[in-house]
Amino acid sequence: MRRGLHALAGGLLRGCYAVGSAVLLVVHLALFVPGLGLGLVVLLPWPIVLMRRFTDLVRRTCGGIPRPYRDRPGAPRREPDGRYRHDRRLYRSPFWPRQFDYLDWALGDPATWRDVGWLLTNPVVGGVLGFGPAALVAGGLALATGGGSPWWIPVGLVLAVAGGAVAPAAVRAHDAWTARMLAPRPGIGSLKAWLGKRFVTLTQLLALGGLTVVSAALAGLAFIAFSLFAIGIVGSVPEFATAARRYTGIRRRLAEQWSGVPIQTPYRPEPELPARRPDGLYAVGDSLYKTKGWTRFFQRLDWIWNDPATWRDLIWTFTDPIVGGALVAASVGAVLYGFVGMTIPALARLGRLQDPPGLAVLADRPVLALLAGLALVVVGTLLAPAALALHGRWTAVLLAPTAKAKLALRVEQLTESRADATSAQAAELRRIERDLHDGAQGRLVAVGLALGAVEALIETDPAAARRLVADARESTARALAELRDLVRGVHPPVLAERGLVEAVRALALDSPVPVTVSADLAGHPPEPIEAAVYFAVSESLVNTAKHAAASAATVQFGHSDGVLRAVVTDDGRGGADPADGSGLRGMRHRLSAFDGTVRVVSPAGGPTVVTLEVPCALSSRRTSTSSGKG
Repeated sequence: MRRGLHALAGGLLRGCYAVGSAVLLVVHLALFVPGLGLGLVVLLPWPIVLMRRFTDLVRRTCGGIPRPYRDRPGAPRREPDGRYRHDRRLYRSPFWPRQFDYLDWALGDPATWRDVGWLLTNPVVGGVLGFGPAALVAGGLALATGGGSPWWIPVGLVLAVAGGAVAPAAVRAHDAWTARMLAPRPGIGSLKAWLGKRFVTLTQLLALGGLTVVSAALAGLAFIAFSLFAIGIVGSVPEFATAARRYTGIRRRLAEQWSGVPIQTPYRPEPELPARRPDGLYAVGDSLYKTKGWTRFFQRLDWIWNDPATWRDLIWTFTDPIVGGALVAASVGAVLYGFVGMTIPALARLGRLQDPPGLAVLADRPVLALLAGLALVVVGTLLAPAALALHGRWTAVLLAPTAKAKLALRVEQLTESRADATSAQAAELRRIERDLHDGAQGRLVAVGLALGAVEALIETDPAAARRLVADARESTARALAELRDLVRGVHPPVLAERGLVEAVRALALDSPVPVTVSADLAGHPPEPIEAAVYFAVSESLVNTAKHAAASAATVQFGHSDGVLRAVVTDDGRGGADPADGSGLRGMRHRLSAFDGTVRVVSPAGGPTVVTLEVPCALSSRRTSTSSGKG
């Protein structure tokens, strides 16, 4: 009896969760419509976070189901120039990178969409399993006490007992179904994965459809801005161009993330403020200005006006609502119209409408309406991936840099890489000169002086001469050791003889922190790249030993998609910042000469992960040389 009552109470609680699911579903729709339809994407994470709190409560109640969510991203880290990076864009404030990371965390987690599926189905399934036994008990008691006939008393009692009897099984079924929906899962079946991908793709297309509304609004702002410019109000153009560039930057990022079409930023670099002329004025083109403010304004106006990417952005804002909207309508429109076609005939009959809406073409033929609606839903779902890919390609048509702009960007990158390589080379030469001057050169001078003293003492004081010769021999040995260390710092012999991996293994043997080296390389990179990666890994291990307070470190080498990758990981205290020291900046300068990159992920508390990537091809494995007597 007690077990049945406890199960009935638990079922009522689970039925209340079903009501809460329905309320949350309404909240989701209320925020998703402006979030997706109007492009207000900052609204989208709020209902997701609210839903997670609710589903966490459900998990605790239904048997302590583990949480399946990914860890929330940490605060964005500052780049060496003081700005904050998200993907391929830099921001002066951490606000937008934090928002984008938050959005990716909320919407990019597969557990989020399983929660949404549970939210859609729980009002029915959870309501039946939760309220069903209690409804049987309440109905049975109502029949037994108010049926009006003594025959209803046993019927009511049977229903009440049946409700109490099935309550524990209903609670177990509810908890098992909830665990299946809300528990973490490493993977799902192929059909479910296919449907999940199509659902995500349709959601992405719907979001892009909402963003076309923003494109139309930008087109209207462009018309207003250039109209004001025509009557002499020139300040509207730079402000519009800045807003348009931020928006098109979002669309480029979405094209890469959702459509797999990477789009480079096509804009020319913003020029620096010109130097003041001898007469105290600033020159921008053929015009002279007294103050930095007006100079900067007209320089910026000239920079934006003469950039071809500005006009391509303008053309795109006018055409995206048409082309992009058509691509979205081809898939999402078909799915939505299919659902409308299936539901309106039934709603028209339930509401006894004599004149159904014009959208319901087959309102008087529900079977044909159902078949046609299903066909449209299936066709629209199948077309979704192709529509999303075409949308990304369409975005790249106007928002990607032209061949001339790509060449200019490449020249700029090579100029920066050459400057970095020249600076690194000059610093290396200064280090070698300093080491030779302070080390081997001083010891060799001391040897020369000692040998001169030996010449003077060899006849008069042979014992003192022998001591000086011994000191000279010791000094030459130290000088030789320092020269060997210097040569090893320029290009280690083991690197030339055994290759990158074995050279790093030799480096690991000398590290005070235990280092494990693993590699999956089918060959060896070119020697200059090999040396650059070797010294970058060496710098990482030195930083680990000096600053990380780590107990172990690993170095992993790999090569895929034409990129040599070295990942250095330690279990230290973290908090490494490239802006705090020259080591990490030196690594970037060293690898930038080969278009390489350095990524540092080092949250407070660790671990620290330094990823070195250099594009290169691997040649056949070298034959290791060996040396020995005989």
